[in-house]
Amino acid sequence: MRWGCVRTAGRGVRKKHELAELDKEGRIMNEKLLNNIRQVEPYTPGEQPQTKVIKLNTNENPYPPAPGVARAIAQMDVDRLRLYPDPTADSLVSALAENYGVEKDQVFVGVGSDDVLSMCFLTFFNSEKPVLFPDITYSFYDVWANLYRIPFERQPLDENFKIKKEDYYKENGGVIFPNPNAPTAIYEELEFVEDIIAHNQDVIVIVDEAYVDFAGRSALELIDKYDNLIVVQTFSKSRSMAGMRIGYAISNPVLIKYLNDAKYSFNSYTMNQTSLCYGVEAVKDKAYFEETVHKIVETREWAKGELRRLGFVFPDSKANFIFAMHPEYDARELFEALKAAGIYVRFWGSRRIEQYLRITIGTREEMETLFAFLTTYMNKGE
Repeated sequence: MRWGCVRTAGRGVRKKHELAELDKEGRIMNEKLLNNIRQVEPYTPGEQPQTKVIKLNTNENPYPPAPGVARAIAQMDVDRLRLYPDPTADSLVSALAENYGVEKDQVFVGVGSDDVLSMCFLTFFNSEKPVLFPDITYSFYDVWANLYRIPFERQPLDENFKIKKEDYYKENGGVIFPNPNAPTAIYEELEFVEDIIAHNQDVIVIVDEAYVDFAGRSALELIDKYDNLIVVQTFSKSRSMAGMRIGYAISNPVLIKYLNDAKYSFNSYTMNQTSLCYGVEAVKDKAYFEETVHKIVETREWAKGELRRLGFVFPDSKANFIFAMHPEYDARELFEALKAAGIYVRFWGSRRIEQYLRITIGTREEMETLFAFLTTYMNKGE
């Protein structure tokens, strides 16, 4: 029974005796009523401070969107907002198809890659066998699995935080992993990714490429070779549009049709007018896209040297963030000290990564401020 699998595999389903919730007046709610409510432990997003800080905690792009986006904002016909948007999102789908050299029926768009991935879980992971993903990875995966009552198994990364591809050779109900992985920032070469896909041709394999533009070759090169492959990307990182919530999947037309069938059964109008308009402009400006990606990669490589100078250790990053720890300083204490100074980074305190901080690559000036603070903080103890 699907429910039983989730209770043992995931962390988000509560036991029956924990269902005695209090309402706003402190009264215990009816336990029988609560037994029929779907309860999951939700994903915890990074902090979104409302004051002016150096924000290096949610992997946003430090540079503005393409100039065409600003022009589109200024020229937006407000009267169009009284009308429903195009449910097929044709303008954005067409722009993405042209950009990647695929057909329109190979592209699916959604409200950020989170929406796209959630639809993928709902559509494709319907086996009694467990879905496989890494134990240290994007923490939304087990949330969706619990929400949709999908059995899953976490596959442990090795001692260097690398995926062990052999762990994904066994029988399963589907596979998903990011490349580069998050929060480790480790990128696996295309041959490694293809090996996992090739060993799982009877199930769907999703490669989550939120950070691939900062890394190397994309699994999109394999779309025509494997009919079980779905590649998901986002506008939130390399295209500087986290605030617009645009994500997309590219696959073969059959799988994209099934995704759209699920979408239209859930919400036909997922993409709003402004997201469609601004998203097209962001895709069109390839030169600006390449320029900002280059600046982030350049700053990242410089930041690696600065972190090493200060004694930090970290896996080699191929994303727009670095996953670092210091053998002589407690991660929580560093996190709190940085936050008090108005510099936000990401800290989890979870098993195996309790001493690591994830540091988003900001502008060169923001990173210089970060390293100036760390240098001063660490010199106090000398």
